Amino acid sequence: MTEAAAPVLEIRNLCKSFGALRATDDLSLELRPGEIHALIGPNGAGKSTLIAQIAGALKPDSGTIRFLGRDVTGLGVVARARLGLGRTFQISALAMEHTVLQNAVLGAIGAGGGAYRFFVPALGMPALVARAREALERVGLEDLAAMRTAELSHGQRRQLEMAVALTLKPRAFLLDEPMAGLGADGSRKLTEFLDGLRREAPILLVEHDMDAVFALADRISVLVYGRIIATGSVDEIRAHPEVRRAYLGDGA
Repeated sequence: MTEAAAPVLEIRNLCKSFGALRATDDLSLELRPGEIHALIGPNGAGKSTLIAQIAGALKPDSGTIRFLGRDVTGLGVVARARLGLGRTFQISALAMEHTVLQNAVLGAIGAGGGAYRFFVPALGMPALVARAREALERVGLEDLAAMRTAELSHGQRRQLEMAVALTLKPRAFLLDEPMAGLGADGSRKLTEFLDGLRREAPILLVEHDMDAVFALADRISVLVYGRIIATGSVDEIRAHPEVRRAYLGDGA
């Protein structure tokens, strides 16, 4: 593989067990420059467990995770984020009592290697506030910067999570069900946004909305009981007999 084609994220032979349950079973996966690689599978397949290991929140039992050519298997969440691994969560991790702008500034602090204790001084730092406002503008929340986050709609909170991730200037995105709870219009708008986002950094997308997956994905990997049973293009996955039996069904 040439240097230009080297994967941004490379997972090799990853294993994670909880007692007798093998949640990640000798799993290998790559995220290439400029692509959206979707990870799909039924509930309980191990998708969130895998994302937690990639992000650094959960330590694998064995295997390696390389990011930008560096072995990050032993690094935690903060260290990986500072290297440029941006994550959104299946369940919101926003500070609900803070304003929209304050949440975005928190992300900008992390991008600069700061800590939460610098939060109040950071609100007076034009460069950090400008980065936060730029991210809010990109996701369409610039007019709600002063609103308390708890007052946002579910869809607006998903937009804010994306803005927080953007302030990190990521080299890759881990998106854990970003369409969850969005209506048809919200899903359409987010799909359009993500389609353009891949030009800045590749995306590993965990998603149940198959319309969004089929519209966005360059490649799809199917996870069942902790194992990748197939990886391929949208057409290849649609036609794969084992995938149809395990997940997509005859309606695919």
